[in-house]
Amino acid sequence: MEISSTLGLTGLILTFALLWLFSLRTRTGCCFPPGPSGLPVIGNVLQLDKRAPFKTLLKLSQSYGPVMTVYLGPQRVVVLSGYEAVKEALVDQADDFTGRGPVPFLLKATRGYGLGISNGERWRQLRRFTLTTLRDFGMGRKGMEEWIQEESRHLIACMKDTKAVPFDPTFLLSCTVSNVICCLVFGQRFSYDDDHFLHLLQIISETLRFGSSPGGQLYNIFPRLMEWLPGRHHKAFARIEVLREFIMAKIQEHQDTMDPSSPRDYIDRFLTRLSQENDIPTSEFHYENLVSTVLNLYLAGTETTSSTIRFALSVLIKYPKIQESMQQEIDSVIGRKRCPYMEDRKSLPFTDAVLHEIQRFLDIVPMNLPHYTLKDISFRGYTIPKDTVILPLLHSVLKEEKQWATPWSFNPEHFLDQNGNFKKNPAFLPFSAGKRSCVGESLARMEIFLFLVSLLQSFTFSCPGGPDSIDLSPEFSSFANVPRRYMIAATPRLS
Repeated sequence: MEISSTLGLTGLILTFALLWLFSLRTRTGCCFPPGPSGLPVIGNVLQLDKRAPFKTLLKLSQSYGPVMTVYLGPQRVVVLSGYEAVKEALVDQADDFTGRGPVPFLLKATRGYGLGISNGERWRQLRRFTLTTLRDFGMGRKGMEEWIQEESRHLIACMKDTKAVPFDPTFLLSCTVSNVICCLVFGQRFSYDDDHFLHLLQIISETLRFGSSPGGQLYNIFPRLMEWLPGRHHKAFARIEVLREFIMAKIQEHQDTMDPSSPRDYIDRFLTRLSQENDIPTSEFHYENLVSTVLNLYLAGTETTSSTIRFALSVLIKYPKIQESMQQEIDSVIGRKRCPYMEDRKSLPFTDAVLHEIQRFLDIVPMNLPHYTLKDISFRGYTIPKDTVILPLLHSVLKEEKQWATPWSFNPEHFLDQNGNFKKNPAFLPFSAGKRSCVGESLARMEIFLFLVSLLQSFTFSCPGGPDSIDLSPEFSSFANVPRRYMIAATPRLS
């Protein structure tokens, strides 16, 4: 009886599995992108490298083509690989690919509100307002240069205080970069020895690290199951609540002190718009969208740029001749006393090339933030149904052999012509492309250039183990490539 029952259960499971696989084949048909077969419920999850899933996806695309279907759990995902496919989708067919995928971790962190994961009218209203407001407060303009130059002076002073003794630059750089976005959003900067500020930066760092860990990716694939299981994800969400409470306290401070005729920052502008449209049912300017959009800006504006600058210092230590060549170019154009300006960039082609190569090689968000089909769309002869997640692999663009002479090596020559002049490469897409590209791209570019040039004017960087001890491969590699931490020495340059 027990044997018969077991055989019956086994037969039922096999039947279910066969029906599921058959349904996949039926759904793919001749007009759906091809891809590897998966297992019931879990799809292709077991085939992925849990520490760097994008590497598996890139390898699979070599067999199934630049437009490929995989299943991450029950979720159907179309993966786009290579510059041509990614550009065609995000730029040439931009309207079809403006949707943002429902990332479970971000959905819970933001409670479904805010700019980052929104779609439709909410996304349109919030993106237009955010871009306009940040530009009005100086993003990408001369006023922002002055803020960054001022923050550079604080950073340099702190590094001088180390007296060339090795230190971990992680939180110092986070403070520096975070203060820039804090000026835009909160209208204030924070002291580098403010314990509460440092605690918030620790939370942001841990959030990115968790999101780029196997546990973070597992939550995104099986969120309902993970909610029932113990694990680090519960601590991650508890930490995010601390950030939300900080933001809500800042919003309350603004409500108590704001003058509508003289807005100080992003929060003031949003509160003014909220009061103006309070009686409009279709308005997206309400409290929950304010909290979550500020959370989006605070997280994104702090960690990715500070990680890029930290990685840049590792590169300069790894390749001291490159560091020396940059310093010579900076000395000849700017000198060591004048603050750098963005207009100096055109006169610093080698420095500009190195900074571009740093971003290409780091590949900070290799899988991009997922896009989403809000309707059935046609792409390259395939039909992609509504509610399909789209992964435009930025990794496949920034490391594509067709686009880069030595994609797997650090090589500033990728951005220099034979006369030593800076040259653009259309495949340089670290901030993505199209209508969902990073809203803070111009700010991040400005910070990377001004902070690093200022640092190279003042210091030569090294580490106790020497150049050979630096490993440029990431410590965590999934949603983001998180650079390894090193103790570095900032030795003041003699005047």
